Amino acid sequence: MIGVLLLLLLLLPLLLFIAAPQIRKMLSNGVCTSTAQLPGKVAVVTGANTGIGKETAKELAQRGARVYIACRDVQKGELVAREIQTMTGNQQVFVRKLDLADTKSIRAFAGGFLAGHFLLTHLLLEKLKESAPSRVVNVSSLAHLLGRIHFHNLQGEKFYSAGLAYCHSKLANILFTKELARRLEGSGVSVYSVHPGTVHSELTRHSFLMRCLWRIFSFFIKTPQEGAQTSLHCALAEGLEILSGSHFSDCRVTWVTAQARNMTVARRLWDVSCDLLGIPMD
Repeated sequence: MIGVLLLLLLLLPLLLFIAAPQIRKMLSNGVCTSTAQLPGKVAVVTGANTGIGKETAKELAQRGARVYIACRDVQKGELVAREIQTMTGNQQVFVRKLDLADTKSIRAFAGGFLAGHFLLTHLLLEKLKESAPSRVVNVSSLAHLLGRIHFHNLQGEKFYSAGLAYCHSKLANILFTKELARRLEGSGVSVYSVHPGTVHSELTRHSFLMRCLWRIFSFFIKTPQEGAQTSLHCALAEGLEILSGSHFSDCRVTWVTAQARNMTVARRLWDVSCDLLGIPMD
């Protein structure tokens, strides 16, 4: 029995290597097939100096949009902008400094991250309505499965865990998407949230353990280009307006948890976010 187990352990890496192409194909089968061109359209892509955001910005620029790369590291963003300009021939790729977290300490991460996307979209709403039909795409994650909205500890002032804060923020992204879609019904502005998949990006740069796991399972992890496909699908595909408020994975509508469908929590989170940011509640 022990001999059989040892043999299986020895063969496992080989079996994984052989099966990797088929498994990767299953995990990355969502592809944006839209041929829409975007001359005259404006796209604001947050975190576009690396990973999924960079690939999304590049594809939108390729299609003729004026693209604003919104990121904290302006110097790195400028390098990416020049790269995209050279690759696409589109010179209308610009960089703007934007720190969505807007916090100084790790403890404030949860509150800052939840509020950052909310405020950005709120400030752009009137322009989005004027430019209708327009779309908002929020990048969430399967990690929302572990997320909870604890209103008594929304900013991590009583208990803080970096991993759980990430999960909570991804749940908040979905709730925000659903509430925003409800509020924008009939305005010509559509809103979607997406799970890009498990993507090789800089998300793991601060965790040695995660970097090791990413390296071990690299065969099964999407490239940034593959990870950007669902965001691009929601931004470009024709006829998605009736699905505003939906959550997508691999370029199709997918299931979310009961917590992510709780509109009572979504409305309360909206109101609390307004209060935290000093925005009048309607």
